[in-house]
Amino acid sequence: MAEASQLPPVIDASPLIFLSTANYLHLLQQLYPQVLVPQVVIQEIRQYGDADPTCLALQKADWLVEVKPPITPQAVRACRLDPGESAVLAWAQLYPGTEAIVDDLAGRRCAQQLGIPVRGTLGLVLVAKQRGYILAARPVIADLKQAGMYLSNRVINQALAMVGE
Repeated sequence: MAEASQLPPVIDASPLIFLSTANYLHLLQQLYPQVLVPQVVIQEIRQYGDADPTCLALQKADWLVEVKPPITPQAVRACRLDPGESAVLAWAQLYPGTEAIVDDLAGRRCAQQLGIPVRGTLGLVLVAKQRGYILAARPVIADLKQAGMYLSNRVINQALAMVGE
């Protein structure tokens, strides 16, 4: 569980989409009592339609909290990311110590350049395994891949080795 003093993380669309499509959104809630979702990310997800699993999750999960992103700082704009990733990093930069949950490699690199703590969907699975929320990471990763998340075999094998699988 997140520490009480820890700021809630801010999340981009792809981790929400992969986790909800693969039926693992509950792992995110186990890791964090509250997760911030910028308005632009919610708008991006709503384009898939009301019957989409991620849209339904946004409607039902009161722990996913919509936030109005701040004006995007020049340092984030310079990374030339999509609007959702930019909003996530803008929020995280405005509130130092906020973890950005982003899968896109360019977004993750930008976060690292700006000193923003960053984690992707795969990282969430590894933490869930380390904290005992799941017995094994391998089947969760397989389900996430089935849901459309791309991971190379090399990345998967490195990640599984980190958690003893």
